[in-house]
Amino acid sequence: MTRPSHDASPIEPVDADIDDPVLNRVFDGFRDRGREVPLLYRMLGNAPAMLDAWVQMAWPLRSEPETDRGLRELLIMRTALLTRSSFEWQAHWPAAVRAGVTEAQLEALDDWEGSAEFSAAERAALACAGEIVLDGGASPGSVGRLRDFFSAGECIELILTTSFYVCVSRTLQSLGIEADSEAATDALAVYSRLTR
Repeated sequence: MTRPSHDASPIEPVDADIDDPVLNRVFDGFRDRGREVPLLYRMLGNAPAMLDAWVQMAWPLRSEPETDRGLRELLIMRTALLTRSSFEWQAHWPAAVRAGVTEAQLEALDDWEGSAEFSAAERAALACAGEIVLDGGASPGSVGRLRDFFSAGECIELILTTSFYVCVSRTLQSLGIEADSEAATDALAVYSRLTR
């Protein structure tokens, strides 16, 4: 189970078994599948209306876009790397691999521009994501290059994916939520190497 880091926020997570009408709608999605309610959701559960707003954005962003899930997971992983969010990296590694992102691509994310692992469309998306994370927003030129490969709606999906996961990363860091270092995984080994 992931726990807040030793420098954790003084905000305590709510109990996963709490009986609250708003939280039940979210938490039951995990409980009904026999899954543990994620620590982030339990932390956000201190403000039920905010957790509800969070999932109203996050869940459709994850499941309803037209763009390839693998590409969106690639952008999430690049965002996790740039923002130094070990939890986000560890949490999305399995989803990225299931969506077709190769381990070679994940291992090359720190130097994607010098790697042959990425298509021209992926390069345009990674460049745009990098500007969003590092510069506070993508330039018109970067969005224009993205537009060479994707429809206007798909560009919005990719921009929103990166922007939302910057929010996720900053929220995790503000709440002291880090990767579970006791779970020795390939994901954390790669993350450690890339963030040295």
